[in-house]
Amino acid sequence: MKLNNWDEISIEKSTSISKDEMELLLLADPSSEVVNGYLKQGDCFVFKKDTITVGIMILIPTRPETIEIINIAVSEKEQGKGYGKYLLGFAIDYAKKEKYKTIEIGTGNSSLMQLGLYQKCGFRITNVDRDFFLRNYEDEIYENGIQCIDMIRLTQYL
Repeated sequence: MKLNNWDEISIEKSTSISKDEMELLLLADPSSEVVNGYLKQGDCFVFKKDTITVGIMILIPTRPETIEIINIAVSEKEQGKGYGKYLLGFAIDYAKKEKYKTIEIGTGNSSLMQLGLYQKCGFRITNVDRDFFLRNYEDEIYENGIQCIDMIRLTQYL
């Protein structure tokens, strides 16, 4: 598949991930224990440009007719090129194809770029899980000079 002027790209479901792919997942969630739990529960999709992994995501069914993008990441050197938007589009199309009615995603209150991207892709803020990161992570997380405290939940009805 070719997309705009990008090189050859592909997204494939993966049953095992490489060390580099795990490092990408850890960009979105710094706990390897949490990420390994996600990998056991859901489907992992690897996004490659030519033969290089540039993005990755994990989708988990959470309730009847609802699937969540539980982890999504694009390599830091490839960010800003539209790959995140493409991955989100893939996830939305996958959810529709699998007959889900709702797709959800969550991010930290400090994840300013992600909040903007998700809303540009049609997600709406539906809930704030106050103190989520304080309850669930031992170490403090900072992003954009802001402590990550609350989980911002976003939803798109398909």
